[in-house]
Amino acid sequence: MDHEVQLISDGEGLAVIGQPADVERFLTSEGLTSKDLGLPRLKSVLHSGSVVAQAGSQIVANTGRWVQLTPQSAAKVAEYGLRQTPKGLSTGVVRGPHGQIRNIVQFSKGPVSPQALVANPAVLAGAAGIMAQLAMKQTMDEITDYLAAIDAKVDAVLRAQNDAVLARMIGAGLVIDETMTIREQRGRVDDIMWSKVQTAPTTIADTQAYALLQLDALADRLESKTYINELAATAKEAETVVREWLAVLARTFQLQDAIAVLELDRVLDESPDELDGHRLGLKIARQKRLTHISDSTERLLSRINAAIATANANVLMNPFDTPAVVRSSNHVLAGVHDFRRALSIESSHEASEARAWTDAATDVKDKALGAGAHGVSAARNLGSEAISRAGSVTGRLSSGIPWKGRRRNDG
Repeated sequence: MDHEVQLISDGEGLAVIGQPADVERFLTSEGLTSKDLGLPRLKSVLHSGSVVAQAGSQIVANTGRWVQLTPQSAAKVAEYGLRQTPKGLSTGVVRGPHGQIRNIVQFSKGPVSPQALVANPAVLAGAAGIMAQLAMKQTMDEITDYLAAIDAKVDAVLRAQNDAVLARMIGAGLVIDETMTIREQRGRVDDIMWSKVQTAPTTIADTQAYALLQLDALADRLESKTYINELAATAKEAETVVREWLAVLARTFQLQDAIAVLELDRVLDESPDELDGHRLGLKIARQKRLTHISDSTERLLSRINAAIATANANVLMNPFDTPAVVRSSNHVLAGVHDFRRALSIESSHEASEARAWTDAATDVKDKALGAGAHGVSAARNLGSEAISRAGSVTGRLSSGIPWKGRRRNDG
């Protein structure tokens, strides 16, 4: 068939396979950016026989590119009309004469044309495994960018702890990074390489669990504070603490993805018939980790938002501490949302504003006026008390005000 390209989607990426010129034409016509799929690696999933030899020759003659599915590219994939397979994949063939991508040909009854490389179940499973690796490597790169953006010194955080499991995390990360570097050069993972990293998952999981516990503990401390000055101090502490433990969490997730990439290489070499099952198992396990991390950070976000609401509700009696709570909380909120986006967890954020003392005082006055003469008296008394407290830098409720705040108030 002329100008035919095969498409495979696993929900996270799209593989485009075919003659180099046809693949390039398709990607250009659709405005899609891509990475090399590493198609020659699929030869290892084939066994023996004339059909296999033909498939192997097709692999050599064809090229493969991988496209990360963003909302925009996913919308394009939906237009292709791909057919769902029992393995959670979508497949199809795009064909058009004279170099024009014009219509969709789905895999259906009977054999597809000899050019339909992905009609071979073993090749399809192998392609899906490689796509999973590329998706995880994409996330790993995004986490690297995230850690660089926040200038996180993960190793310094780990060294500052007394827990031996956290100390071992540094060594495990170095070994995994080294093995990934060798893999890039060799294109596979042999017994020696795998023996270096096969015990690392336990250390990584322990560290990840510890980091999640630290974030949960901080959320509990925020919830337990009843005085605004205490809430301000805890929120200020959270600015640094949350950033550090999110960096550790990001690093553990990055290393878990690296281990999964290495695992798929081993299965691809040693037990290609089990590749699809292993890929699906890793996908489920990865989603469970993401869900756990998402739930934990969601709880933290909830407590921080509650802290902002509590502070703003008490601005009349705490005109100095309230802005501090909101300021620190916004800093933490932004950091958590940046972390969630780096791990492709749905997240959106808008900064909150500290409620102005005058607005709160006006609200109290208006409500009191609506309540009648008794209310006017109550509002006058409350307003006088609030003003007195706001003007006093030595009052009980202002004990946590920074020196700069005192200096500014003293004139």
